[in-house]
Amino acid sequence: MLLAIDTSTDNAAIALVPDDGALIEITWRCERNHTVELLPHVSALLAESGIGAKSLRGIIVAIGPGGFNGTRAGVATAKGLAFSLGIPVVGISSLEAVAYEHAAAGLPVCAVFDAGRGELAAALFRQSCGVWSQLVPEHITALEELAASIKEKTVFCGEYIPAIAGELKQRLGEMAVIAAGEPARARMLAELGRARLASGADSAAALQPLYLRRPSISQPKHR
Repeated sequence: MLLAIDTSTDNAAIALVPDDGALIEITWRCERNHTVELLPHVSALLAESGIGAKSLRGIIVAIGPGGFNGTRAGVATAKGLAFSLGIPVVGISSLEAVAYEHAAAGLPVCAVFDAGRGELAAALFRQSCGVWSQLVPEHITALEELAASIKEKTVFCGEYIPAIAGELKQRLGEMAVIAAGEPARARMLAELGRARLASGADSAAALQPLYLRRPSISQPKHR
């Protein structure tokens, strides 16, 4: 049994991933209370499933980009569980987990999060001949810059897409394919993580959140 954790946005998601059978998932509106709410939800999920923490074989965690506090809480919890239980951990890009749901579309998939300050966090992926790969790494951009970079029909996905779908369509027309429905983040995180754990875990000590900019509360390096 594997545990998947995604706290990179205000909508947190965790899932238990059995060797076979249906994935068990909890998603809840967390706002910015990830540090307080994450472990109680993990405990509740384990209790509901009738298993103990010692039954876990590995941890899969979304490392960002995303909210600073939420991502930090998820990664810290995943590392703490991995250390205490003596099990492997693997980190997956939050944008990749969102994009992977649309791998079968046969098109480039652009996953987008709200980065604040009128900017977006985005990355581009594609599955070709059964091989899933990243075309453009995670980066901060403006909507107009993102639209200008698109040269072919592309799937746009992520929690923030409904807020910008109209402008994407206005700028890109039929080249913008807007994904419908809520992203299946925990399930996709689980699928990606299970494959990567099979090929080798990350170092729990070295695993760090993927931040695209410093938090707004940070002090400048030089005065």
